[in-house]
Amino acid sequence: MHRKSALSNGTAGVDEVAPDGQLPASTAEDAARRSAVAEEQAFLDLATARRDRLAAYLQIELSSEPLDALERARQRMLRQQYDELRRAEDGLVFGRLDGLDGTVRHVGRVGLRNNGEGAEPLLVDWRAPAARPFYTATAVDPQGQARRRHIRTTGSAVVGVDDEPLDGSTTADLVGEGALLAALDQRRTGRMSTAISTLQREQDDIIRAEATGPLVVQGGPGTGKTVVALHRVAYLLFTHRKMAEQAVLVLGPSPRFLQYIAQVLPALGETAVVSATCDTLLADVQVGRDESRLLAEIKGRALWQPTLESYVASLLPRPRELKLRWEGEFYAIPAATVAQALASATQGRPYHRARAAFAEQLHHLLADVVAEQRETLMEEMEEGFEEILARVDKGMEHDHSPTRTSTGSDIDGLLSEEEVEQLRCRIAENATIARFIEAWWPTLDPETLLGDFLTDCTLLARFAPQLSPEEITAVAAEPTPWASSDIPLLDALADLLGEVDTPQPQGEFLADRARRQRGWVYGHVVIDEAQELSEMQWQMVLRRCPSRSITAVGDIDQAEAAHRHTSWAKAVRAAFGDRWTGAELTICYRTPREVMDLTGPVLKKAGSHNTPPRAVRSSGIAPWERTITPAELAGAAVEAARQLQQRWHGGTVGVIAPADRIATLQAVLSDVPVLSATQSKGLEWDATLLIDPHGIAAEPRGWNGLYVALTRCTQELGQLTLTH
Repeated sequence: MHRKSALSNGTAGVDEVAPDGQLPASTAEDAARRSAVAEEQAFLDLATARRDRLAAYLQIELSSEPLDALERARQRMLRQQYDELRRAEDGLVFGRLDGLDGTVRHVGRVGLRNNGEGAEPLLVDWRAPAARPFYTATAVDPQGQARRRHIRTTGSAVVGVDDEPLDGSTTADLVGEGALLAALDQRRTGRMSTAISTLQREQDDIIRAEATGPLVVQGGPGTGKTVVALHRVAYLLFTHRKMAEQAVLVLGPSPRFLQYIAQVLPALGETAVVSATCDTLLADVQVGRDESRLLAEIKGRALWQPTLESYVASLLPRPRELKLRWEGEFYAIPAATVAQALASATQGRPYHRARAAFAEQLHHLLADVVAEQRETLMEEMEEGFEEILARVDKGMEHDHSPTRTSTGSDIDGLLSEEEVEQLRCRIAENATIARFIEAWWPTLDPETLLGDFLTDCTLLARFAPQLSPEEITAVAAEPTPWASSDIPLLDALADLLGEVDTPQPQGEFLADRARRQRGWVYGHVVIDEAQELSEMQWQMVLRRCPSRSITAVGDIDQAEAAHRHTSWAKAVRAAFGDRWTGAELTICYRTPREVMDLTGPVLKKAGSHNTPPRAVRSSGIAPWERTITPAELAGAAVEAARQLQQRWHGGTVGVIAPADRIATLQAVLSDVPVLSATQSKGLEWDATLLIDPHGIAAEPRGWNGLYVALTRCTQELGQLTLTH
């Protein structure tokens, strides 16, 4: 049985002596707890001092100017180690494993070596294999461990210790309560915590799974799927260092969500991370228009990938004889030669790279034709002049004056290989030739091209025959600015066209370079709320990670996007086929049991066949509901929000309402976030005020949205239901 920790409640225990001279049980527990806290405080002080000494030493080493490439590489490694130590100031030590053989290992944010060769590490890095039992050992499978201790710190002070027996014992020296339940009772701050110390067995299995292909994790509300995904990134970067050289892309559902998770990965020591939404993946393109769900569903279909491929292929020039003017003369490149050059240039290359390859070949071809035509001309001129040339040669035999060494055209009018190459360079730099190539194979702008294509019913009917006439009309009727569903189409078209060569700035940080370059290939991609991605958005992900080292987490039952997928198999089939691995998180740590009991009927109405995650905690607060009239809404919302803020002072309160009521409620609720169900995805508050749940259910995919809205709280749920 877990007893409430006095320290975790922020109160100090008082020693009392019973009449028989023995300490009462509660006082004995307090004494044991204080002793354990003091023990871990001593170790934290030791580890902190060791960290500070190492950081100071590295700082001195980094102050010297590197002399060569080897020294620069060494300094980069030292800089990385120094940055890790500097970032580990908070939560340096958070765990301890007591082995059945008496071995004691402390687990922390970074690894710290002990003095002496061959000595056990002072502190084991949480990602190291030796730390795995801290997350995976259970009483059924203790993995050689007798006890797991969670150490809670604030700054440089140990504030709590929680022990879990793993060998079946219940000895008196075990103190505190489980760290996970203690963490769940903490107030929410609006920023995701680094829950390294509270990761559980099924979560840790996913974090440390092989990164050999797409991993799709199904997890209901509060199962920790976002924390798992981000800690998986940190683990993979630690285990596979080459990923850090390529950066990692984190895709979230909204800018608000990205702010929420912004501190997690840097806090774990990983900074080569780019965070974005699907709408912001193209750095120079902004979404400027909302669109109907019907149109979003049409443009999200996988059919657009082959459609755009066929369209771009149709824009390639067709083989024909080319006549080019060079130094006042016209030269012809035969159609068969042009066809061969085109086939070679376009093989596996996007439009603009193929154009550059063809231009280079054309420069060679023209230089060869010029040289051949000059050779032919010289042969014609030589006919009938053999005698003249013979007399000239005989006269030169008696001319003993100094002469220069001559080759190539100086001797016989023919061009040497070196002169042909010089001619090719002149052709490549010639503005007239460049204008000819531009006219015959023009440079294309992706945005202009897509705008023209999407508004041309004839082109749409020709290249997208799967669309009905009504769907074609709907697509063609929507001009720019771009909507969200246009971004994947624009990305696909930009990829098919390829980049026009531009100089790249030097000296940028890795993440900045990756963020700016559309064609950057990432070492790993993690996607949160992945159930919302359309088939074309999945294609965006694949282009950025062709190795398919992808971790996608989400809850298919929370899907609110316009696509019609109701299972992961349908959602990822166009991108992965059957080549993906599924995993599931089944335990709800966040949402209290009292609230999860409300979700069963909602899921059934949403058409789900999944079992809701099992809640492991109770807040002791029953969800409440008040019925009001629409005229009472503003006043009732203000009063209910005020009461929740008072009850959860120091925590957070969020308001969720139907989309058409957001503006009205934001006008009267200026000190709490007011969001739609879609906007609240991935977020959590201590208390949630849910306004007009029937109105949310009436929205498109509204039952899924209501499921999201119900499960955002960690403690208390209140509902204001409107009479109609």
